[in-house]
Amino acid sequence: MKAAYLETISLIERLHRQCLEVVKAELDREGIRDLNNVQALIIFNIGEEELTVGELTHRGYYLGSNVSYNVKKLVENDYLIQERSQHDRRSFHVRASEKGLKIYRRIDDLFNRHADFMDETKVTLEDLQAANQALRRIEHFWAMPHVMGGRLQPAA
Repeated sequence: MKAAYLETISLIERLHRQCLEVVKAELDREGIRDLNNVQALIIFNIGEEELTVGELTHRGYYLGSNVSYNVKKLVENDYLIQERSQHDRRSFHVRASEKGLKIYRRIDDLFNRHADFMDETKVTLEDLQAANQALRRIEHFWAMPHVMGGRLQPAA
């Protein structure tokens, strides 16, 4: 069980890095130099919505990144519009600018092309659904308080 568990963790890490490389390659093909792959995924995950920075952080898409720093850079480079919340003055809302929406659409097109191409591979919809279900169970396991606190005891 331990070997399979460690392999799963390793695959999750590798897949995340590969996804970032795919996004970076798309940005490079488009000649976009003022945006990195993590920032492009932040824009993609905001999409056409308006979110708080806290909501972005809680979605948890940004392994090894500082969301606040990246949001600041995205605002500076005119990809995001940031406004203070009218209801909670401590909170800021962000949404994609026109420039950001163009990135959102490019990344969305990239993922649409990938989804269409998967139909031609041996990866089926059922495979993806099973993988997602297993990963959700692992996510739930990791979120359990006794796992997070390091007090997990094996069954006797």
